Amino acid sequence: MAELKTKVSDQSVEKFLNGIADEKRRRDCFTVLELMKQATKAEPRMWGSAIVGFGSYHYKYASGREGDWPLIGFSPRKQNLTLYLMPGFEQYDALLKTLGKHKTGKVCLYINRLDDIHLPTLKKLIQLSVKHMVKTNK
Repeated sequence: MAELKTKVSDQSVEKFLNGIADEKRRRDCFTVLELMKQATKAEPRMWGSAIVGFGSYHYKYASGREGDWPLIGFSPRKQNLTLYLMPGFEQYDALLKTLGKHKTGKVCLYINRLDDIHLPTLKKLIQLSVKHMVKTNK
């Protein structure tokens, strides 16, 4: 079975984020960093070369594939700021309606700019995601 490529690294989170050329995107990332830090009470770590993650949990699929992944994380992608909210979004429909301009994938929340969204709603989504992951991975 192939080994998971995205693992915790010793790369500096601050150096990575300070390397973001677009000033607005860089500021948005530092804001998300603080929101996730507050929600997890954990220090950020780099996962692979482009994901900032907080905490971790171990998963195992029915197929036998298993690995470790952050409880919550984000990545400043070229097109958008991608937030990884592990439980997904089914239980957060009401909050997503008040969030503002965004898109979702299975566990990804895609935001162009923090100016496009309601920051207190994002903070609540982050807190609920972390709470869910901690509760289900004890």
